[in-house]
Amino acid sequence: MTLSTTSTTPRQFAAIVLEEEHAAHNYHPLPVVVASGDGAWVTDVDGRRYLDCLAAYSAVNFGHSNPVLLDAARAQLGRITLTSRAFHNDQLGPFVTELATLAGKDMVLPMNTGAEAVESGIKVARAWGYRVKGVAPDAANIIVMAGNFHGRTTTIISFSDDEEARADFGPFTPGFRTVPYGDAAALEAAIDENTVAVLLEPIQGEAGIIVPPAGFLPAVREITARHNVLFIADEIQSGLGRTGATFACDLVGVVPDLYLLGKALGGGIVPVSAVVGNRDVLGVLEPGQHGSTFGGNPLAAAVGLAVVRLLATGEMQERAGLLGERLQAGLSELIGHGVLAVRGAGLWAGIDIDPALASGRAVCESLMERGVLAKDTHGSTIRLAPPIVVSGDDLDWAVEQLRAVLEELAG
Repeated sequence: MTLSTTSTTPRQFAAIVLEEEHAAHNYHPLPVVVASGDGAWVTDVDGRRYLDCLAAYSAVNFGHSNPVLLDAARAQLGRITLTSRAFHNDQLGPFVTELATLAGKDMVLPMNTGAEAVESGIKVARAWGYRVKGVAPDAANIIVMAGNFHGRTTTIISFSDDEEARADFGPFTPGFRTVPYGDAAALEAAIDENTVAVLLEPIQGEAGIIVPPAGFLPAVREITARHNVLFIADEIQSGLGRTGATFACDLVGVVPDLYLLGKALGGGIVPVSAVVGNRDVLGVLEPGQHGSTFGGNPLAAAVGLAVVRLLATGEMQERAGLLGERLQAGLSELIGHGVLAVRGAGLWAGIDIDPALASGRAVCESLMERGVLAKDTHGSTIRLAPPIVVSGDDLDWAVEQLRAVLEELAG
């Protein structure tokens, strides 16, 4: 095995070799071995600290070892962790009630992972189409966006246009139509009498933090309402405070029919996801038609409830918005100095590196050497998504490290 950095220590190397030997190679991680974390910082096996500017793809929005969330988990661990949905538990009711209130909806379907939330949303939309809208059996179609990322299951990659995600995994699931992201006219043209839903990310994460034109989401809401089509917003990465609002849809005053939530809903402690909507849509599910052994388990519900209560005050959203302005301002100063463009909202930024200068991976490796952890995507783009608990000074320092890396690469 060849590592991409010359500073890997013996302890790190040993841990990496062990993982590479026995874990499937479906990831290509940076050569850092994290052993602990606190707030926005993590520490490796050698005691070196790094500013975490990925936050596990927004799953750690509220910081590593958040004391409020850890207390909730510890309290529940000593009581009961799993009952299955064959029985009621005393944590699920409060969790789904307060999550529904936070979202302005009245019903929650609890699941575990983000991909499960997407799959569940697809099933709900199809059932709604057949049972409520009156679509002919097995004829339902769902409109999705080019450049989308909603997960890795077979059905979900069926409507991805990322060939790396699709290659050798067919045959694929039918029933999806792809239109350009941000093109409301193309979306409306794709709707027919069998269309049951439009599924999209309010801001596309894996694509490089792509923010649509200001009028796009309001247009989607108007078009779907007029055609009696569900609007499903995948807020798994963009939701729960990341963009400076509870949901990215809030930034433009749009309320979808269904929210798909995950990642930060589990506080970085346990997998928690959910489909959130009103009874006229989620109510199409009947006992035995969908389920999950772990979905809605007491431990997940207890942690999820603590997350919802953190967000209910609005303080996290406000903090992300204010710090996001600071981050965006600092990054914008790098445009023309090795950076071609900067996009984002709140504490979420996509930074296009000049490909003539370096790849996104090379920049992330150099940032790691300077104590900043970030993630590349699509060749020359890097993503920053630090925990919301990050300090303003730490953000400034991270931008300075990026500036220094770009200067070094420029020679």
